[in-house]
Amino acid sequence: MSKHKCVVIGLYVGLTGLSAHAAEPYPNRSIRFIVPYTPGAINDFVARLVAQKLTDLWGKSVVVDNRPGGGTLIGTDLVAKASPDGYTLLLVPTAFAINVSLYPKLPYDTVKDFTAVTQIGTGPYVMACNMSLPIKNVKDLVAHAKAHPGTLSYASTGSGGSAHLMGEMLKAMTGIDMAHIPYKGLTPGLTDVSSGQVSCTFGTLVAVGGLIKAGRLRALALTGSVRSKAAPDIPTIAESGYPEYQASGWWGVVLPARASLAITEKIQKDISDLLSEAEVKEKLAAQGVDIVGSRPAAFKQFIQEEIVRWARAVKLSGAKPD
Repeated sequence: MSKHKCVVIGLYVGLTGLSAHAAEPYPNRSIRFIVPYTPGAINDFVARLVAQKLTDLWGKSVVVDNRPGGGTLIGTDLVAKASPDGYTLLLVPTAFAINVSLYPKLPYDTVKDFTAVTQIGTGPYVMACNMSLPIKNVKDLVAHAKAHPGTLSYASTGSGGSAHLMGEMLKAMTGIDMAHIPYKGLTPGLTDVSSGQVSCTFGTLVAVGGLIKAGRLRALALTGSVRSKAAPDIPTIAESGYPEYQASGWWGVVLPARASLAITEKIQKDISDLLSEAEVKEKLAAQGVDIVGSRPAAFKQFIQEEIVRWARAVKLSGAKPD
């Protein structure tokens, strides 16, 4: 065989191999789904529900990989530096937007280092208080705080967290004073609010719902802009006289920056489709999550708006990372 023919055959084999590789459907191997929290609680629940449904749909394992620490920075930075091939996903919560203002210097750029895929859903927090207080709604809370300055307090899971910032936003809008009492976790804070050592707290519907039903906490209002389908009888802070108040929790999915449009669109469509399933709707509703399923461009814009919204709250609170 001539040298010329060998070169032609070699080029043909190489090009054929490249074409075959390019034609491989996505996904063709397992995917890591990074959750920047410990197992358990709502962030992990949302990720595992989506991961299981994608596994069933794709026939490839979508493995939840919990990477807690650093206020979500460790897991988030891992994905920022991962290959943009579509095989590393990240669950992003509200902290994704908060941390831009909370930390003086992040190891990644929240906007430039990620590709927005979709917002899975949103869920308001409940402002709840101790049953012994003569407070049944937000107006009562404001009146009590002004009549008895320095007597109210609220628990959170740490400086700069969602609950802390929600409390500071309410204080700024109402002009009341409530002492912030940070805890290392949710349980001890709820215990102290239930016993009356602390006046109030902000928690997800799942976190505080059981105590409300048991008569150990009283629900005052929701932090979202509209009432939740999971708790339609609880009014919002916005409708209680403070229409600008809006501070919901949310969850979404991002990829590393430079992920291809085709892969981004496929993941978005498949997640959006599974969110329309009755079983998924029921399970998320039970957790107080209202489904969104937004397109990539809409989710990117939402993240940018949330960065601005929470920046104001961080500035008001003077919060520093724990």
